[in-house]
Amino acid sequence: MLHLEHSCLFFRSCLALTVGVLLDLKPSACSSLSGSRPNILLLMADDLGIGDVGCYGNNTIRTPNIDRLAADGVMLTQHIAAASVCTPSRAAFLTGRYPLRSGMVSSNGYRVLQWTGVSGGLPPNETTFAKILKDKGYATGLIGKWHLGLNCESSDDYCHHPLSHGFDHFYGMPFSMMGDCEPWEMSEKRAGLEHKLNVCSHVMALAAFTLTVGKLTRLVAGSWTLVICSTIVALLFFTTSCFMGALIVHADCFLMRNHSITEQPMCLQRTTALMLKEVSSFVKRNKQGPFLLFVSFLHVHTPLITTENFRGRSPHGLYGDNTEEMDWMVGQILDTLDTEGLTNSTLVYFTSDHGGSLEAQFGNNQYGGWNGIYKGGKGMGGWEGGIRVPGILRWPGVLPAGRLIHEPTSLMDVFPTVVQLGGGQVPHDRIRLGGPLLQPSKLDPPRSFSPRCCVQADGALTAPGLPWAC
Repeated sequence: MLHLEHSCLFFRSCLALTVGVLLDLKPSACSSLSGSRPNILLLMADDLGIGDVGCYGNNTIRTPNIDRLAADGVMLTQHIAAASVCTPSRAAFLTGRYPLRSGMVSSNGYRVLQWTGVSGGLPPNETTFAKILKDKGYATGLIGKWHLGLNCESSDDYCHHPLSHGFDHFYGMPFSMMGDCEPWEMSEKRAGLEHKLNVCSHVMALAAFTLTVGKLTRLVAGSWTLVICSTIVALLFFTTSCFMGALIVHADCFLMRNHSITEQPMCLQRTTALMLKEVSSFVKRNKQGPFLLFVSFLHVHTPLITTENFRGRSPHGLYGDNTEEMDWMVGQILDTLDTEGLTNSTLVYFTSDHGGSLEAQFGNNQYGGWNGIYKGGKGMGGWEGGIRVPGILRWPGVLPAGRLIHEPTSLMDVFPTVVQLGGGQVPHDRIRLGGPLLQPSKLDPPRSFSPRCCVQADGALTAPGLPWAC
């Protein structure tokens, strides 16, 4: 295991250098990378398949704004997540560490946080890029999905809250958009819980009936207390099952601003407008910069809440409609940068937390994404479809437009990239495997290997496909 980890460190060092050469950054550009302290805008979709985006080969779902972002910047064609489900992938993204190291994985079927009120979450002692940039004078904000925990010992200690992990401002869902946030044909929790409660209610009702018959026929001695208790318990189970959907919506599907709940439950049809308004407000408040803004979309997770203007527009049904609405949201956010004159001073990054959900289907309807040529999808860690994600970087005047990078990169590479661009230092108190995407000149090789990354003048590896053997 140790040898494999060292090999990975060596591979990532070679990779980071190779990516930098392929970006063809001039010495002056490298200097500006280290000294300009740009605004940083991170855009992350939820459950978006790599094959759902036009610039990655889809010609039936319209994503003109994401495609424009790629045309004006750099597109990573071999970009991967650290996990094929939300919670561990996002933990790795924020910390630059494999989620196993922060305890954000599970060996059972529940590999994400299942309830907002659970006591688990991203450990308080983990260092996120938001913490480092906040210490360097950045205004830091998170708008949208969190799904990395809320509280520890009490309902108001907020030990896992975004504000405890380096963000000055938070607006969005502390949990995640779930199929149960709206009554519809698919369910993550409600259907299973209702079934269990109904089984329990039937068992208790049968027990009450059996005891009643026994008492009436004098086959069972004693008082009627047990019969009454069994009947009451059966009624409680049945009543709870009837209200389970409403209970889940109230418990999980709500919006917060910082530590205050603003909507419980959410009014889903206006959430998109509220998020865009919050993004615009944050950018305008902090346009003197520098700022770090992480926009974590609720799209395109089920139940695919889509406003009326986008319903029925895509040949791919509700999923296509929801994807096109998210692309429109990307365009609105980029327009805000243009309006405020921040386009040239802002590094924009777009990705997804993992691959599209192939299993999000009901009958003949497919509610999940498409992962292109890669087999598998969300939750299927053994195949590439679950971890292949889009990766687009744009910084006008610094990054070359229209460039494709075919070397392997990871969501964990964003941590050192963002930290170094913000003038911070990557902490050395724990192992991180990410390498900076844009500053190869500052990358030291791991001591165990003394690697010689053989990169030719044209940016090509001397051992194509085997970067660890160079």
